[in-house]
Amino acid sequence: MDFAFGPEDEAFRREARAWLEERLTGAPGRRDWERELGKGGWIGLGWQEDGYGNRRADLTRQVVWAEEYARSGAPARSGHIGENLLAPTLIAYGTPEQKRRFLPPIAEGRELWCQGYSEPGAGSDLAGIRTTAARATDTGAYRITGQKIWTSLAHEADWCFVLARTEPGSTRHHGLSFLLVPMDQPGRVEVRPIRQLTGTSEFNEVFFDGAVARAGHVVGGEGNGWRVAMSLLGFERGVSTLAQQIGFAQELGRVLRTAVATGAAGDPVVRDRLVRLWAELRTMRWNALRTLGGSEGPGSPGSAGGSGGEGAPSVAKLLWGGWHRRLGELAVQVRGAAAAVGPADRSAALPYELDAAQHLFLFSRADTIYGGSDEIQRTIIAERALGLPREPRGRP
Repeated sequence: MDFAFGPEDEAFRREARAWLEERLTGAPGRRDWERELGKGGWIGLGWQEDGYGNRRADLTRQVVWAEEYARSGAPARSGHIGENLLAPTLIAYGTPEQKRRFLPPIAEGRELWCQGYSEPGAGSDLAGIRTTAARATDTGAYRITGQKIWTSLAHEADWCFVLARTEPGSTRHHGLSFLLVPMDQPGRVEVRPIRQLTGTSEFNEVFFDGAVARAGHVVGGEGNGWRVAMSLLGFERGVSTLAQQIGFAQELGRVLRTAVATGAAGDPVVRDRLVRLWAELRTMRWNALRTLGGSEGPGSPGSAGGSGGEGAPSVAKLLWGGWHRRLGELAVQVRGAAAAVGPADRSAALPYELDAAQHLFLFSRADTIYGGSDEIQRTIIAERALGLPREPRGRP
């Protein structure tokens, strides 16, 4: 697919840029910003259906919007989990009632979601989850008991989609269901933020102690959770990859300017690393455009999120995870000894503050772990894309 932008795409770009420039005044709250995006119709551009308060855009215009959003410096999205993960899953597997109930509040920026997958004993090995959901004989509702971890934005979310074991005695990927669970259940749902090296707490532990999910809030039918969950993971890496790469380019630009200012760019090894990072970033962009252009688009049922083939999302994750980690290492290297000193304008809210380079270095240490470690991604590529023999696995 040719990603050359035509006159109509450029007009759409001007519209998006003007809208962002007009609205991005001050520091909008995260929920207020989501509602503002909803009013503008900018949530749900890539959904395969419209009529829920969203407007549809073809793949090229989705790319345009992602690029302009990243370039504008707009706030990090709170609603991206609902928009880019849950919504395409509901469009593919949800009932008409589920779509009518949950898609409009996502498109309007009114309800925020988090993802209840990983557990302390089942992170990258998702099939080993132990959270259970027992169905009541009288109401048909599910009582959920268990713990999830590394749950992004759970402290802000109104709802959580939870992968739980609904068949007693089942193992691995059998007997799982995909449940929609309200977070506002005092005494039944507890969120504990996890403090990171950066001093921030985007991730959380979530404890379910008899939390209730309605009978009608099972997506894809009871026992089909593994299929639904795997499809959702495919939706995870679509057009948003391009916006991520624009952010990466901005970070690389800052590292380059720092290298020039400190004189580190005079070192031929540093120059080589800078050029290599630039070339690799360009390669990632063209790979993303190639894989997106070879599909029906992100969010299409049965696709791997616009993956261009099974294993492609894992290839992309391997590429950007390692790249970003190396960029973080270079960011502190070009600073020299100053990289070990915190900024002067420290806040009393934290025991220490970090500048942009320090935050990049520390946060990017996790890039090759979260979302499926590098080892897991290589196994997926080997087994699913290359057809190599499966690794021997021990009994659960």
